[in-house]
Amino acid sequence: MMEPCRLAASELACRRGDRLLFAGLSLALDSGQACHVTGPNGIGKSSMIRIMAGLLRPFAGNVERQGAMALLDQNIALDEHQPLGKALAFWTGIDGGSVDLARLGLADLLDVPVRYLSTGQRKRAALARLLGQQAAIWLLDEPLNGLDTEAVALVETLVAEHVAGGGIALIASHQPITVSGMSQLHLPDFVPQDVYA
Repeated sequence: MMEPCRLAASELACRRGDRLLFAGLSLALDSGQACHVTGPNGIGKSSMIRIMAGLLRPFAGNVERQGAMALLDQNIALDEHQPLGKALAFWTGIDGGSVDLARLGLADLLDVPVRYLSTGQRKRAALARLLGQQAAIWLLDEPLNGLDTEAVALVETLVAEHVAGGGIALIASHQPITVSGMSQLHLPDFVPQDVYA
């Protein structure tokens, strides 16, 4: 089991330019919990994930984090010119975690330059990096994009295993994802207030 971890937000608001995307958003996740953030495109799901990761400052509110975090988003942070095996080995040397690449369907792709990988293969490579970080808190932004049915089921299994082991998963996705006991957070429920205008 992992060390106890926590991810919480209190009265978050996010502003992009002159537009307030959401306000009054609060949530709290402790060890062994997952939450699926839903909402239409442009409502602020990715911005919320970046705020929770500490990469974007909230317009208002506070975030509390306890435990190491790993972010999976549209940027896979792998050298496009390196073969996949070497690109992943670079991060393994930093993160120190070992990953079952066969389980992720990557074992036969290690000699293929990252730039030639398909969208789904790139997403699975990003999952390999995520797993190798061995972080307690997973922040996943659209983790199912480009994945086939089998790969979606694998992501659901990986999240379920992570949570069962005491981790936290916060998942922003417009696609359905099934994990037992996972809570739901629908961003349009957090309507911007005039006070923030």
